[in-house]
Amino acid sequence: MSTPVITRFAPSPTGFLHIGGARTALFNWLFARHNGGKMLLRIEDTDRARSTDEAIDAIINGLAWLELGADEEPVFQHTRADRHREAAAQLLADGRAYRCYCTPEELADMREKARQEGRPPIYDGRWRDRPASDAPKDAPFAVRVKAPREGQTVIDDLVQGQVTWSNSELDDLILLRSDGSPTYMLSVVVDDHDMGITHVIRGDDHLTNAARQAQIFDALGWDRPQFAHIPLIHGPDGAKLSKRHGALGVEAYRDMGYLPEAMRNYLVRLGWSHGNDEVFSTAQAIEWFGLDAVGRAAARFDFAKLESVNFEHMRNTPDEDLLELLIAFLPFHDQGERMLAKLDDAMREKMVLAMPGLKERAKTLSDLVTGAQFLFAERPLAIDEKAAKMLEGDARAILADLTTALKQAEDWTVQSVDETLRAFAETRELKFGKVAQPVRAALTGTTASPGIFDVMAALGREETVARLHDQAS
Repeated sequence: MSTPVITRFAPSPTGFLHIGGARTALFNWLFARHNGGKMLLRIEDTDRARSTDEAIDAIINGLAWLELGADEEPVFQHTRADRHREAAAQLLADGRAYRCYCTPEELADMREKARQEGRPPIYDGRWRDRPASDAPKDAPFAVRVKAPREGQTVIDDLVQGQVTWSNSELDDLILLRSDGSPTYMLSVVVDDHDMGITHVIRGDDHLTNAARQAQIFDALGWDRPQFAHIPLIHGPDGAKLSKRHGALGVEAYRDMGYLPEAMRNYLVRLGWSHGNDEVFSTAQAIEWFGLDAVGRAAARFDFAKLESVNFEHMRNTPDEDLLELLIAFLPFHDQGERMLAKLDDAMREKMVLAMPGLKERAKTLSDLVTGAQFLFAERPLAIDEKAAKMLEGDARAILADLTTALKQAEDWTVQSVDETLRAFAETRELKFGKVAQPVRAALTGTTASPGIFDVMAALGREETVARLHDQAS
């Protein structure tokens, strides 16, 4: 029976969940789901000075918004320090680690001498084979692993292929600092082993760490997990991703009005592909995902592409479902509180009626909020400068006559108001735009809105007539 796949997302809580971290979590989640396994969450908070509760909340909330929840409760690395020290003690007892009594000054001198001689500035192993009797009395010491000095350390990476390091370039890594605290390298190895991690999927900036960690796995006599180091995300110009490119916290994308499913769709395509498919569901991503289709080149973040993907997901979302997503978004929008206060059953019905026209003009939920403002506006409407021009000349007289015609319409649907307006324009020998433009201005206060018939159908007969009357002569 094969070992079940277990992946992990292991962020350090020193800041927000950025877009690169979100994609790493997504790849781990998809790989686990594709293989019927689990994804676990480990908060690597051993750097107590820099780890914050706010960052932990941002990570967990960001994953929750992206709907990438872990399959078990989070593991907090700092709570496992005793277990990490236990592993170091076992290596000492087995002769696979040793105590190093070098002072900081000695280490600095060692590195400087190596630099002057053109050698890698690595530890020279001077305490590796010295007897315990040589140890200074009561002096502090670090614990170092006895790394192999000859041959090579080889990783068969599932993305990068076979990667090889000469052991002569890898020194004896510190496992425990002189204050007894475990290092990151030791903690990661022990936690991955104890959590049963089968696949370590992370950014390729950790590739060198894989060599170090493989040596610790080997020293402890534990099976290594399979490694997969995915390419980093760069900006559209090929430079390292920065805030100007979109290196924002996941919550910033939530606040801008992107759909979680669209974000997952876009992020998985940064470095992975399935033929020419660009827009697809999360279920399809789970079915298709595999590490064999992850490229080695850095992916490029593109806001325009993200907007395009988001637009397609919004357009393909049923109107009622999109309304629920919009309502969930409103607390993060500056107009949200005002809109939520008016969102009774009647307004929900109007929103659903307006949604086909709204979502054809919106790339984000924020755009939907902007487009829907005409529904929530109070009479008399504020008319912007461009719309005011549409109400000049004989426009107000036209609205007055149209109001009478609309009052007499038999029913009130998109089709019926369409027929009424066109018949009105034809009877008065007016171009249709001569009628539609002032109607749009009077009903929305702007010159940009969903289709005018969608607007009228959503507002209903009573509100439509009232708004037209307000602007008629």
